[in-house]
Amino acid sequence: MNKQNISSKLSENIYSQIKQVLIQARATVLTTVNTAMVQAYWHVGKLIVEAQGGEERAAYGDELLKSISVRLTKEFGKGFDASNLRNMRMFYLSFPKCDALRHELSWTHYRALIRVSNPKAREYYAKEAAAGKWSTRQLERQIATQYYERLLSTHRDETAVESLIKNNLPAKPEKFDPLTLVHDPFILEFIGAKEDVIWQESELESALISHLEEFLLELGRGFAFMGRQKRITIDGQHFYPDLVFYNVLTRSYVIIDLKMRRVDYSDIGQMQLYVNYYNREVCQPDDNPTIGIILCSEKNDTVVEYTLGDRTDIGVFSAKYDLIMPTKEELSREIELTRQKFKLING
Repeated sequence: MNKQNISSKLSENIYSQIKQVLIQARATVLTTVNTAMVQAYWHVGKLIVEAQGGEERAAYGDELLKSISVRLTKEFGKGFDASNLRNMRMFYLSFPKCDALRHELSWTHYRALIRVSNPKAREYYAKEAAAGKWSTRQLERQIATQYYERLLSTHRDETAVESLIKNNLPAKPEKFDPLTLVHDPFILEFIGAKEDVIWQESELESALISHLEEFLLELGRGFAFMGRQKRITIDGQHFYPDLVFYNVLTRSYVIIDLKMRRVDYSDIGQMQLYVNYYNREVCQPDDNPTIGIILCSEKNDTVVEYTLGDRTDIGVFSAKYDLIMPTKEELSREIELTRQKFKLING
């Protein structure tokens, strides 16, 4: 290699290293600036609340905000209109501890979070957004689809949901509850389906793979995609589960089968076969039992109940999916229906 080539290679190597240093520095600066601005807005909100006596006083409050807004806008520019000052006030009231603010979240994240009225749901979204590095758009989507409420609809109590938002990977629990990875319904609006188009199961499978990032967001934190149509061979017969995932938080395989119709007993039996095979042939000693989820256009809780009986250790569940984003009212009704059915089945 001649001197010119050596010099060129050395130059490229140094350039790459310098570039990486500058990129990291810029990211650090942006994070620092973001954190400083979020904390500043929190303190502004605190001052406004204290000036109003900590209470909602419409007449005095509005006049105060308008007066402050005019002066701040004149001195600091955009971002300090009365509406944004109200957001800062609500920010302080929603997150009263400054040291609990998450540096991963921007002001636009917090503006979405302060509109969540349920404090537990708000905390859940904040922790998940920080841990999953959600964009503001992803956070708004989860809030709009009532993800927390859907998750809670199939849980025995909120403790199970709270266990999902721990930042550290848990050790294998003595008692594993597979419902920690199931919610109902699943919202799949991101695939772009239209109401007047009938999909085939293979088309839905391909669409979910094409929108894998969005599907993983809908599934929840900790999911890793393992493959589609992964062959299982039993006594010379081949079987092909639609989608296979592994959840690193619960340390369990999750098998998903897609049905463009109402679920029936044969679907449940087939999923039981998949789950049993993975438990015996694929799972490692540190893994929890495999979970099987049948995603269907229409559930059949009675068939599921009679097929599985009273056993809760099998880990096979059916869940409805919506290809079109339902209205807020429709979604709330579906969630409440799921909650009531779950209470009846589980006593």
